[in-house]
Order: sequence, then structure tokens, then C-alpha cells
Amino acid sequence: MELLPQTLILCLALALTNGVPVAPHDAAVDDAALPDRCEGIEFDAVTPDEKGNTYFFKGSHLWSGFHGAAQLSNESFKELDDIHHIGHVDAAFRMHNADNPGDHDHIYFFLDDKVFSYYNHTLEDGYPKEIQEDFPGVPSHLDSAVECPKGECMADSVLFFKGHDVHVYDITTKTVKNKTWAHLPACTSTLRWLEHYYCFHGHNFTRFNPVTGEVSGSYPKDIRHYFMKCPNFGHGGDHQVPKCSEVKLDAITTDDAGKSYSFAGSIYMRLDTHRNGLHAFPITRAWKEVSNGVDAVFSHGDDIYLIKDDQVYIYKTAAHYTLIEGYPKTLKEELGIEGHVDAAFVCPNEHTVHVIQGNTIHYVDLIATPRAVTDFPLPLSGIDAALCNAEGIQLFKGSEYYKYLTPMILTMSRIAPHPLPITSALLGCRDA
Repeated sequence: MELLPQTLILCLALALTNGVPVAPHDAAVDDAALPDRCEGIEFDAVTPDEKGNTYFFKGSHLWSGFHGAAQLSNESFKELDDIHHIGHVDAAFRMHNADNPGDHDHIYFFLDDKVFSYYNHTLEDGYPKEIQEDFPGVPSHLDSAVECPKGECMADSVLFFKGHDVHVYDITTKTVKNKTWAHLPACTSTLRWLEHYYCFHGHNFTRFNPVTGEVSGSYPKDIRHYFMKCPNFGHGGDHQVPKCSEVKLDAITTDDAGKSYSFAGSIYMRLDTHRNGLHAFPITRAWKEVSNGVDAVFSHGDDIYLIKDDQVYIYKTAAHYTLIEGYPKTLKEELGIEGHVDAAFVCPNEHTVHVIQGNTIHYVDLIATPRAVTDFPLPLSGIDAALCNAEGIQLFKGSEYYKYLTPMILTMSRIAPHPLPITSALLGCRDA
């Protein structure tokens, strides 16, 4: 449960993701002639890279991230044009193959009957190859491709789309099973994003089940509302990356799976790993029963606890944040305490939640019935959020934080340590 660096920019993800540095612009290229995805574009391919940057391809151009202007694809992946001279990408995906570090997190591009493998924007030796050399049984002239790890698919797989036919490639056995999903639009590009699967068609997208192809919910939806920042589009407002001196958290936690969550106002930020990048959403998107923000959040086992006013909501994180039956319950019922909660945290592999109220910290045993509560004085007050991980305890107060090595040192201290400023290295905010 270690807090990963660059986890906490409290703004919408559509204003967050930045790609690799763009090479100096060729003066012969007229910026006015660059394609504008906000005008409505059908993408040729969409894929994240090993660092979590998402690339959108159209013809000889690409966009890095959810906002920004187009650039020539060969400025980032020069061999796609220099070697094959096709001018566009048919399909692309990021490989999920943790058992083979030689393939894991590589980006594969498909152009006609050829496949290219890149890592860190460098073409791997021996590429391009015929598609059949790397992916036997997979046809050429594909429409799209997307990774599908075991647990979401039956095995670590890649879904290759051509028309309404889906070729499910098993990475381990190198075998292909063919399906036809006539009910799904013909996908010109596909993307796995935060455990969900998206079929892009025209300037719309449809979310689908990667095993059955089933579509649940109201689709299609306009890409410009969700996967890019465009004028007059979006559903979260025009939020900018805040200065580090202006950051103020309401709550923060990291679960046992390593997913980090931070909360500010009605927005929460989620980071799975650096390779998936930072993403922010309205809190009600994941926890629909909780509105108007949270007071404190902590994780314990497979559960995440959200505290708002005098109510405690417990959700199963492994079940897509399903509220446990019988909740919410009052603070008194669930934790044996009353009053406004400022912050809460659970340390790795422990069963005690530390609840901060003013200048008091309560130790609450989560496996004791009825709850066993022990109170200790706190050497400071006004805490906004708290987190405990392998590096120790971080107590956030405005744009600063206090660091303690253990809960015992925290409760035994009578003088608060010198506060440390929140930096871009810690939270990913702007230093100036």
C-alpha cells in the first residue's frame, strides 16, 4: 500500500494527461492544416504507452494525451513512416504480459500485413515483422486491437477486430478463438481504460464486455465528452492543474491492490499504476450513494470506507465499488465514535483504523465486536487528510504535510515536526 509518486492532482483527467515532449515543429508544416479532433474524427487507433500516455492516431498524425494539438506520428514513432510508407496505423495496443518482461508494456502497431513493436519509443530489433510471425492466426488489415488481462478475460489475451469479427488471441498458448459480435458497431479503434473496454466508431464510442461483447447502458456516446478536452464539451468543467501551494485534500487512501484515491470537493482522483496515468471523476461516478464530497476515507482489506457527516459507507472495491448491504451506518454503530471526522487511515497489514478528530486521534479495532476505542492526544489540529504506507504516515494540512514513521511516534509526540511543502514530485501539481 505504498503511495506512488505523482498521484494527487485534484482536477479532471481530461486536463491532466500530457504526453512525451514534441519534437521541434517543421516550419514547412502549416499549423492551420493540422487535424482538429474536436471537429469530430474517426480514429485509426488508440493505445496507451508504458508510461500511461494515451495516443490517438489519425492518418499521419497523432495526439498525445487527452488535450493538445496534433503532431506528425513519425516525430514519436518515426519508423512507422520511414519503413512502410503507409501513412496510417490500422491498429495498436499495449501488451499485457507480466510473465514475459521482454513483451510486457511494449506497444504493438499493425500496418497492413506488418507488425511493429516499440518500447520507450524505440523500435525493437527485428521489426517490422509479418503479423503471422508474432500472432499466428491473426489476419492482416485489422481494424483495431486491445489488450485484455486474465481476470477480465479468461486468459491474458488480445482482442483483434476486423469488421464484426473478433479474434481472441491467447498470449500464452498463441491460439486464436473467433467470434462474431454483429450487435457491436464496427470498431475502428479500441481502448482498455480503467478496467473498462471501449469501441470507437465515428466520433462516438460504445463500452462493451470483453468476453461477451455485451453492451450495457445508453450508447453510443460522443468521444469529445469523455476522452478529450474540447470547447463546449465535457461534463466536469474546465479544471486546470493547481499550483502545489493551492492544493487542499479532503481525503486520501491506497488499497491493498495498490490503487490510490484522493478526494477534493465532489471530485476523486484514481491512479492504478504509472502506466495507466492519472484520472479524475465525480465521486458519484464510482460511489453513487455518496454526494457532496467526503470527510474521510480509508481502506481495509477488500473494502473502502467513505465517511460523510455521521454516516459510514463501505464498498467492495473488487466488485466495482458495490455498497455492502445494510450500509450506510452511523459512526457510532460502525466505529464507536461520534462527531465530525477530519481524517482516517489504516496502515498496511493492520486492522486498526486511526480516526482524527481535532487534536485527538482514536484507535479503533476493526475486528473487535463491539468496537474497542482508545484515545490519544494529537500534537497538531486542523488535519485535512491522512495516509499510512510503507514510508510512514503523512498528515496533510492545506498545501503542507507532516511526516511520521509510525503511529506510535505520532501519538507519543508532543511537538509537531516541521511541515513539508507539497511538491510536484509528491502530488504532481504545478510548482509555480
